Amino acid sequence: MSDSAPGRILRADLSAERVVSEPVPERWRRDYLGGKGLGARYLYEELAPGTDPLGPGNALLFVLGPLTGALPGEQRYAAVTKSPLTGAFLDSYAGGTFPARLAGSLADHLGVLVTGRAEAPVRLVVGDGDARLEPAETWGDDAVETARHFPDASVACIGPAGENRVAYATIASDEAEHHAGRGGAGAVMGSKRLKAVVAHGDPPAVPEAVAALRDRETERFAASDTGRWLAASGTLETVDFADEAGVLAARGWQERGFDGAGDVGIEAAEAAASGREHDGPIPGDFRVDTAAGETVPRGATGMSLGAGLGIDEFDAVAELGEWCNRFGLDLIDGGNGVAWAVRAAEAGLVDRELSFGDPDGARRLLREIATRESALGDALADGVEAAAATFGGEGLVPSVKEMSLPAYDPRGAASMALAYATSDRGGCHRRARPVEREPFDGPWAPDRAAEAVVAAQDARALRWSLVADDFAGESLAVGAWLDALGVPHDDVGTVGERVWTLVRLFNVREGFDRSDDSLPTAFAGSDGVDRDRFEAMLDAYYAARGWDETGLPTRETLARLDLEGVVDAPTSVAEREP
Repeated sequence: MSDSAPGRILRADLSAERVVSEPVPERWRRDYLGGKGLGARYLYEELAPGTDPLGPGNALLFVLGPLTGALPGEQRYAAVTKSPLTGAFLDSYAGGTFPARLAGSLADHLGVLVTGRAEAPVRLVVGDGDARLEPAETWGDDAVETARHFPDASVACIGPAGENRVAYATIASDEAEHHAGRGGAGAVMGSKRLKAVVAHGDPPAVPEAVAALRDRETERFAASDTGRWLAASGTLETVDFADEAGVLAARGWQERGFDGAGDVGIEAAEAAASGREHDGPIPGDFRVDTAAGETVPRGATGMSLGAGLGIDEFDAVAELGEWCNRFGLDLIDGGNGVAWAVRAAEAGLVDRELSFGDPDGARRLLREIATRESALGDALADGVEAAAATFGGEGLVPSVKEMSLPAYDPRGAASMALAYATSDRGGCHRRARPVEREPFDGPWAPDRAAEAVVAAQDARALRWSLVADDFAGESLAVGAWLDALGVPHDDVGTVGERVWTLVRLFNVREGFDRSDDSLPTAFAGSDGVDRDRFEAMLDAYYAARGWDETGLPTRETLARLDLEGVVDAPTSVAEREP
């Protein structure tokens, strides 16, 4: 780590075959820090309204935080772009070894901003604070094969799904053990004919005093309830938790709760494991061997590919997850795509023999999605809503802003419906998870639901601007860490809200409004989320955010967050208070 905080960015123009180094405006660094915040500021500045996500005018950023390499927990990076799945802002995150090695490769740069489109497939090779473009002879290889082509480097790359511009293709790193998933950053990479980013640097050196602070914080985190939970079970325990809490969606969202949850959850993983993901006080998830190769299944694997598809064989679920990893395919949208196809086939909308509980049929269809080699796979490659527009079957699988939902069913916790509806990148559980508390507290009043969702979204927006470990970062004293490393910053208490509101401005400029912060039609009916209650929660949410009743930020809110001078003429803003 350099003596001063990173303050530059590499701009890689693929059309011009040129990479240049540029300073990041100091005001941007102070107001947005890095990661999500800095990526949002660049995206809002660089993109014209209506930019085609798969066109050369879209930008793709690989962004670190000002403390990458120094923070406790797993280092992470942010992939920021305009989503080809939703048409909205997209930020996705991945951990493993790639973020720290990218930080070491970039020297005093916070990230790489990729624009344009190459004439032929290329890779971006980063080292010693510079980058160069080279031909990508691995085009056509899966994500694991691509990474193994560079044994002395760390690689973030796309597989067949990204090359074929599947709207929810991922960017894979660490031989596809980690993914910047959800929303299709991999498809943007494929549209630019960028196969891989190859980082040759070693992780940055950390000052001795900061290393001591990191070690103390790591020990404290390891002794916390969350640290002990992760050390004991990893994220796969969420399968068991969701089932016990009554919020695990199963068999294509037709059931809540799955009899086979124990067969695809933590006990099954422990029995099948060959070891843990890595050594240390927080050893990560469990490694298992499958017919597709060694894999590290996480909670979403058991929820979306196990319960969601009615498959109760752990080995089969883990293998499906590894195929998604190799394809570079988001397994939540991929699993929901298969679930939608099964239900559509049962309804006679699709002429295909498909059934729940069939891992072989699921694997074949996942491959067809990744390669677009069949009419059904091609339609599902653009999302469940696109498939429904082609074949019928709207509402068979719930989605928000075209992104299908992870398997936390809000019919067991209505506040989760609000979290999904107001997520800035579409139906996402990572921005806020009130589903972890409301089932045990009883139904929440609209104000309480709104306050919980707003607080979680702002906290995560700050954390992802650092780009901190999701779990270890929960108790991070952000200001103290920034001061310890000499990072310029304003009041960190407003960073999360500022970033969240800036992303809202981006989405508003793209035409999003209250109608897009919606309750999926799949949850209508007597056992669904009460619509009046949902609308009351949404009203309370907008009020808590300082937005008007249509979801537009007000002038007063923008002034309070120092965003009045940022908002541009094409962006609608509420001229009156709510």
